[in-house]
Amino acid sequence: MDQFDAGVNCINRQLMNYQQVSQPSITVSYFSACLQKSTMATVNDNYLKLKAGYLFPEIARRVNAFAQANPDAKIIRLGIGDVTEPLPEACRTAMIKAVEDMGDRSSFKGYGPEQGYAWLREKIAAQDFQARGAAVDADEIFISDGSKCDTGNILEIFGKNNTIAVTDPVYPVYVDTNVMAGNTGDANEKGEYAGLVYLPVTAENNFTAEIPAQKVDLIYLCFPNNPTGATATKEHLQEWVNYAKANGSIIFFDAAYEAFITDPTIPHSIYEIEGARDCAIEFRSFSKNAGFTGTRCALTVVPKTLTAKAADGSNVELWKLWNRRQSTKFNGVSYIVQRGAEAVYSPEGQAQTKALVSFYLENAKIIREQLTNAGLSVYGGVNAPYVWVKTPNGLSSWEFFDKLLQTVNVVGTPGSGFGAAGEGYFRISAFNSRENVEEAMKRITEKFKV
Repeated sequence: MDQFDAGVNCINRQLMNYQQVSQPSITVSYFSACLQKSTMATVNDNYLKLKAGYLFPEIARRVNAFAQANPDAKIIRLGIGDVTEPLPEACRTAMIKAVEDMGDRSSFKGYGPEQGYAWLREKIAAQDFQARGAAVDADEIFISDGSKCDTGNILEIFGKNNTIAVTDPVYPVYVDTNVMAGNTGDANEKGEYAGLVYLPVTAENNFTAEIPAQKVDLIYLCFPNNPTGATATKEHLQEWVNYAKANGSIIFFDAAYEAFITDPTIPHSIYEIEGARDCAIEFRSFSKNAGFTGTRCALTVVPKTLTAKAADGSNVELWKLWNRRQSTKFNGVSYIVQRGAEAVYSPEGQAQTKALVSFYLENAKIIREQLTNAGLSVYGGVNAPYVWVKTPNGLSSWEFFDKLLQTVNVVGTPGSGFGAAGEGYFRISAFNSRENVEEAMKRITEKFKV
């Protein structure tokens, strides 16, 4: 049956149902509606609620336009949190060996386990969690190609009637993926979406969100925080865990930057907190500690003790749902990449990744100290690779972005792109060469000294 025949059959059915319809105009409208319905696919209208552009592509658009108009400008990019230093030698060596394995039939690897190879998961469990007193087993760890993907994909195993809380400012992916999934209404003039509970993080509360007065079901927390660089004490995280357990809530804990914590009193994992196994899912990444932004490897921890309610009121193990989701929709991270990630846990890999983290933390220290000396109000950059700056002279976030780009050719990230509470702030990333960081600070402080 072709499309026209489908339309004719549709209108015939309509005429049988509406035998009293005699006006030609109504008949034509019925026919047109049927024909249109039979010849055109529909879209997910939730995507139409999204703001004009995702934050980082919009930054790239503005920077590219400026670069084309000013081809001689020496632009320094301290905006997107992409690493610049080479992969650790231990990881490169392991990946080269893995490539050689793929060239021999006896060691060749095809499809691997969707959850990740056991030899990698066991090392992660032992060194990242158990060594810190966090009771995480290897089979509760799922290897993936990015925590950005996982924080969005995790929504697939949760229902549509959950109340969702996000901090403000916040990593945009948390909000946008909920919009795409149909968990929100439309955005208001400030960019806040109906249906989300926004928890402002400000200088007044040390950029750590206060426990909400109302009940929420899903809670996004990120520490060390992107974008503010703030960290959370054990006591603060215990308050969140206590709240989640009392309210039957689930915490999505993004620990992508935990390697940058140098203060021994600050937890690296939510599972260092008593009771967290009963209310939290944790996301981690090899992107920033080992430079895997382009290599792609991350992990998600779903404890087997974690449950949520089904429509009939029964308790359902979330581990089983996530395992089914990954087994159905994901073919696993490549053997070569997982061997590279495994090398992070060798003595050489530990020393080399620690050196990488220390390098970026020194960059953050330079940024923080130079901007502070210039009279700007500066936050973060101590146990995190991001520095959160109050824009000077009452400039808006995007005004400061444009001014930096056009006058000193330095790129950062407008705070308003992370949410309404980020207006009037600006994020500067420590991920760049030492030479570029020092040059950028020289340009900024000479131009914007308060």
